[in-house]
Amino acid sequence: MKKCIALFLIALIPLWGTSQSMFDKFEDMDHVAAVTINKGLINMLSSVDIEGDQDAKDFVEMAKGLNGIKVFVTEDKDVSADMRSTVKKYLKSSRLEELMRVKDGDVNVKFYVKEGKDDNHVTELLMFVSGIKNTDLDINGRKLETILVTLTGNIDLRKIGSLTEKMDLPEELSKARKGK
Repeated sequence: MKKCIALFLIALIPLWGTSQSMFDKFEDMDHVAAVTINKGLINMLSSVDIEGDQDAKDFVEMAKGLNGIKVFVTEDKDVSADMRSTVKKYLKSSRLEELMRVKDGDVNVKFYVKEGKDDNHVTELLMFVSGIKNTDLDINGRKLETILVTLTGNIDLRKIGSLTEKMDLPEELSKARKGK
C-alpha cells in the first residue's frame, strides 16, 4: 500500500511543477493575438538602471513584483464565446473577487483580483473586456471583440496606473483600488 501511495505521489510531481493557466490554450488558437511576458524577462527589464524618469522608475519598481503578464485579443465571435466561458469557469474555481466593472454601451470591462498581503496588494489581477466589436476601435484593420489580461505576482494597486500608461491598457485600470 505504501508503494502505491509513493508511486501516486511521484506521478503527481510533474503536475505541481507546471503552472499552466486555463488561458494558455488561447496562445495557439487561430484568430487570437497573444502576448506572454514571463518572470525572466520582467526581471531582466526591472534590473535596468533608469535615471531621471520617475514614471519609468515607478513602472520598474512595480514590475519587480510581477511573475507574469498575459494578454489575449481576438476579433472572432466563437473564440470570444470560448474566452467568456473560460473566464466564468476560472472565476468559479479561483478565489478571485470582482474589483470593479465598467459598462459603456455594448462594451463591458470587468476587473477581478485575488487577495494579497493587504488591501493595496493583490496576487492576481484579471481584466476581461467584451463587446468591443461595435466600437470604433480598429487595430491594424482588425475589429476587436474581446480582450483578456492577467497579471500575477505581488501587485501594488496604487502603482498600477504606471503600468496602464506604459502598456496602453484601458484607463479604468488606473482607478482600481481594493478595500473600503
